Parts: sequence; structure tokens; C-alpha cells
Amino acid sequence: MASGCPMMKMKQQNQHPCFGGDHSKAGRIHLPVAPGCNIKCGFCERKFDCANESRPGVTSRILTPQQALERVRLVKEHMEQQDGPKLKVVGIAGPGDPLANPKTFETFKLVREAFPDLTLCLSTNGLRLPEKLDEILAHDVHSLTVTINALTAQTGAKVYEWIHYCGQKLRGEEAAEILLMEQLAGVKMAAAAGLLVKINHVYIPGVNDHETLDLAVKMRDLGATMMNIIPVIPIGRFKDVEPPSEATMELVRNQAELILSQARHCKQCRADAAGLVGQDLDLEELEAKRLAS
Repeated sequence: MASGCPMMKMKQQNQHPCFGGDHSKAGRIHLPVAPGCNIKCGFCERKFDCANESRPGVTSRILTPQQALERVRLVKEHMEQQDGPKLKVVGIAGPGDPLANPKTFETFKLVREAFPDLTLCLSTNGLRLPEKLDEILAHDVHSLTVTINALTAQTGAKVYEWIHYCGQKLRGEEAAEILLMEQLAGVKMAAAAGLLVKINHVYIPGVNDHETLDLAVKMRDLGATMMNIIPVIPIGRFKDVEPPSEATMELVRNQAELILSQARHCKQCRADAAGLVGQDLDLEELEAKRLAS
């Protein structure tokens, strides 16, 4: 898709709990079909069997597209049997980068064919967003979250350990500059194509906090509709960083909200989360019940 494509009608915000919808009224499910990643963030530790951890990059197991479809069916049927919110959104957010995994789009195709009423969403680091945008649009993805943690190559080199790009493993400012270039181009193109675009930003005191508000301005100018500033979880390269206090996060979000709408109820969900935000279903229990019935 050319970056000069004509402006398309913006998709309407709906009950998506991550895009301003009431998260107590709409269920969502994350399908962990995308294990591979093309960048290494310093705060990321991806693990597969950590049922007690609630953070991005964690899943109990990787699903095939067909298994993912069956999980959607299971959760949808379960929520329909309850006297409460129903499943509205199907997202793919990892545990790696969805755009680095072809099974992402195989899964979306199966889900769209089986459940055309459900909203599809995608989370990405943005490295392959310009390249994959046509495919995203072809699968009728409604909303897009792009995680951008730096606005300069100098800061990006502190946040990211490496990227895989055009068959090469790159590090330092060269890697960070390429990643940022692709992220900025991808956000602009996606917004121009009519997608709802939310920016996730991991706030790391002493590392990237000086760029947060400038990033909000840049994303607003590129057409993003919302920003989600989340505190760093002290693991990996940043295991010794003291996470920001709730008061600091409130102050930063209040300042950023003068620039761009802010998401404030993010729970930094697992890559296999399902149900209501903050009230995830026990998928192992649901699957065990189905097998027993």
C-alpha cells in the first residue's frame, strides 16, 4: 500500500474494551498463535507455562489456528450461557509479534468465517506494519495496537537489544532507527487506511520517560486515536529499574491526555487472556469441562 493512499473512513469505536469501550460489558479473547518475534525488548521475557503471571508475552501454550478457533467457540458459548457480558473481540497479541507469524492471518481467516459478528484486533511492535498493512485490511481487522517505546534512535538503543530486519540481526542505534522508521510509517498508513490505532508505550523511568509526551504529540499528528502508557515491569534488562509509582503514572497520563486520549484500565494482559479485562476465565477449567461432557 502506498503511503499516499487516500484517506478512508475511520472505523467506528465500538465495545472494544481496549479502545474506550466499557470493559465490564464486553468480553475479549487473546489467541496465542504467534510465538516468533522479530525484535528483543529489554523488558520482555516470553515464557509458556506461567499460569500465575499476568503480563504480556506469557501463555500456557501455543495454539494452532484450528485450536484457536475452537477456543473462541468455547469461550463464546460459555459467555453466552452466562447472564452477563458476551464475547465481542478476538485479538492476537503474541506471545511474539503477530506480523512475524503467518499463522496470525490463518487464524483471523478461520475466525472471520465462523464468527463474522466478532471484532478482530491485532497488537504489533510495528516493524513489519507497512509491509503487512494490505493483509491486515484484507482480513477486516478493526483495530490495531502498536507498541512504541522510543522516539529517537539513541533512546531506542537503550530499550531494544536487537531486531531482525531483511535477514539481518541488527543492534544499537542502527536497529532502533530502522524500527522507529517502520513504526512511524506504519502508524501513518494504518490511520490513513481507516483503522483505529492505539499506541502502547512502556514507561521506563530514567530511560525513555523524557520522550513520552513528545511521542504523544507525534502519534496524534500521525492519526492515532488513543495512547496507553503502561509502567515497566522490572524484568530482563530492566530488572533493577524501580517501576514508577501510581502517582507518577497518574501525573504522566494526565499530561498526555491533554495531547491524546488515554487508556487507563489496561491490565497488561497475558497473550492467552480471555473473558472480561481484570476477570479472566480459567481456560484450563473450561477445556476440562468440555472434554468431560
